Amino acid sequence: MKILQKGFNYSQDGPGNRLVYHLQGCNFSCKWCSNADSIPKDNPKAKDVSVSELIDEILRSRMMFFDGGGVTFTGGEATLQADELIELLMLLRENGIHTCIETNGSSPRFAEITEHVDYLIVDMKHYDDAEHKKWVGSSLTDVKKNIEYAFSSGRQIHIRIPVINGVNVDPTAFAEYFSLFNTDNAVFEFLAYHEYGKDKWKGKYQIENGFVSDDVIKQFTDEFKKHGLKTVST
Repeated sequence: MKILQKGFNYSQDGPGNRLVYHLQGCNFSCKWCSNADSIPKDNPKAKDVSVSELIDEILRSRMMFFDGGGVTFTGGEATLQADELIELLMLLRENGIHTCIETNGSSPRFAEITEHVDYLIVDMKHYDDAEHKKWVGSSLTDVKKNIEYAFSSGRQIHIRIPVINGVNVDPTAFAEYFSLFNTDNAVFEFLAYHEYGKDKWKGKYQIENGFVSDDVIKQFTDEFKKHGLKTVST
């Protein structure tokens, strides 16, 4: 597997204290991406690590997985390395290690991969396909299909919406879409825009005045609650 970086993080990448692996390569090119160096398929900073090496490292780290922690695979887009990811997830489950993936939700192998995942986090960047293509560079169709599959399957899903001024600050459009489905198994979180990864971009950074106020995040929270959708903050 191509691993760009790794490190421990508490509660923000799944429950508890977690060993987080950032995998190299992404099929989206979100204009606000905080890990822009993980987007290209190849990166000289990324290391090729075998599944057996990763298993060994993770098992040696298990004493650090307190408060319900474990391992999280993020990116880039972790599902692009589906074969190795599935093999690794299955081995981790056999060893009693809690797993999480953070994904853009576009993988054609979404159902196959998530079958082996304990905690699923999916980003949804926009509610409109044309706007999604404009800001992300890819269609929203597969994302919606896979999110709707998760709703219908009854499996747990944690949906995160990055809230960005000038891009997607209409909470009603999001809430009305999600309220079409049975979301008893879902929670929703709103991530206010930041520029922590701006220095990783090559060329012109394309988001201007993207910051949102606490009031905007509250509007999202209130609107989702009005539609009977459960919100969380991590």
